[in-house]
This record gives sequence, structure tokens and C-alpha cells, in this order.
Amino acid sequence: MTGEPIGPPGARGDGEEGTSAGQFAGHGLTFVIAIFGGLYLGQWLDRKLGTAPWLLIVGVFLGAGASFYSMYTKLMAAQAREDAARAARKARGQTPPGSA
Repeated sequence: MTGEPIGPPGARGDGEEGTSAGQFAGHGLTFVIAIFGGLYLGQWLDRKLGTAPWLLIVGVFLGAGASFYSMYTKLMAAQAREDAARAARKARGQTPPGSA
């Protein structure tokens, strides 16, 4: 028993090679929450202002747009980290695991 956390490489956030699916598991939940948040906010505003269903539609599209933007920025940051790790390995003359 070494006290090391158990899991695939990269899942612990310690800079090891690998991207685990768990890092991106929350994207679907974030997407759904943003859409439902826009839906409920639009619905509430429609009731207050009497503009049904226009603000509900706008809220859903704004929620979807915000969640797509969030997902895009997170995925691009992960891609940049992987590219930097790959470049660092190449500079050290190492090959990625499983590619030899």
C-alpha cells in the first residue's frame, strides 16, 4: 500500500499522459443545465412580461449557445495541453505509450 490514488494515467491531474473520459463527463450535464436554465428563465420572464413564448425561445437558444461555447473552450484547452505534452515528449526523444 503506497497511498497512491488508483486510476488510469492522467486521471489524477498529475501531468501524466492520457485524457480520461471522466474529465469530460460533465459536459453533457452542463449542456442540459444551461438549456433548462434558459428555458426556466425565459418562461419566468414570459409570465412576468406577457411575451410568451418569445423569451422562452430566446432563453433556450442562449443557454444552448453558452453551453456550446463552454464546451468548446474546455475542449480546446485540453487539446492544447495534449499538444504541449506531445511536443515536450518529442523534444526529450520519447515516444507516447502504445505507439511503438
